[in-house]
Amino acid sequence: MKDPLLSLPPCDLRALASAIASGRLSPPYSATSVQRCLGPGIANEIASSLQDFAALGVEAQALTRILGLLAAGMADRPPLEDLVDLVTTGPANGEEGGRDTSIVVRDLFHNAKNSVVVIGYAVHQGQKVFQALADQMMDCASLQVRMYLDIQRAAGDTSAPSELVRRFVDRFRCYQWPSGRPLPQVFYDPRSLELDYQNRAALHAKCIIVDGRILFVSSANFTEAAQQKNIEVGLLLESPVLADRLLRFFNLLVESSHLKRAM
Repeated sequence: MKDPLLSLPPCDLRALASAIASGRLSPPYSATSVQRCLGPGIANEIASSLQDFAALGVEAQALTRILGLLAAGMADRPPLEDLVDLVTTGPANGEEGGRDTSIVVRDLFHNAKNSVVVIGYAVHQGQKVFQALADQMMDCASLQVRMYLDIQRAAGDTSAPSELVRRFVDRFRCYQWPSGRPLPQVFYDPRSLELDYQNRAALHAKCIIVDGRILFVSSANFTEAAQQKNIEVGLLLESPVLADRLLRFFNLLVESSHLKRAM
């Protein structure tokens, strides 16, 4: 459970620290005394939190220091909008929207140095969408590219799953990937090929992870329409921690055979 002190803005934390340092606020901490500093809104919760510190033997001087450090840390934390970029596709792009989807995706592919993971539901006009990635693979031989894509069973098609995978691989190589370029590893969810519709599941996520630190999550498929014409929204951020969690999630799916390699 989140400590109520963490919900306070830096100014309120400093007000508490000042009141404790001056002796205006002292144990046993009560809602009434806290209310004089902060108002009635969350006085009960804050008083309880301060009293927990007192019960642990934290003296007033140390508690003042803790509140001051907490206030400083919150004040130095950049706002969310400085950490996350809004990425959009739509007819009004460049006006009120964020960065353009197709430009962001191309830049991510072009600037990749070590690894790219592409997770997508639908791929069409892939030779255009993936051109920058394929070119970067050609220029940077050490670049590792892995894709998790959805292989779909068309209505009425009763072909064996192995046949559907073979067709998908052939189409991907011939029509979705730039010719003459190194091929990525491609994985799929076997459940998408179940004959019984009730047992099927789709690999519906759409995101890109670059160099284990840059993460782009979007509603946009890897199609020319989604990248340039549809109304799509995504978020771009740099977070090695979140990127690693997502990578481990998909690696675990592969290790447990929930996802299988197609090529």
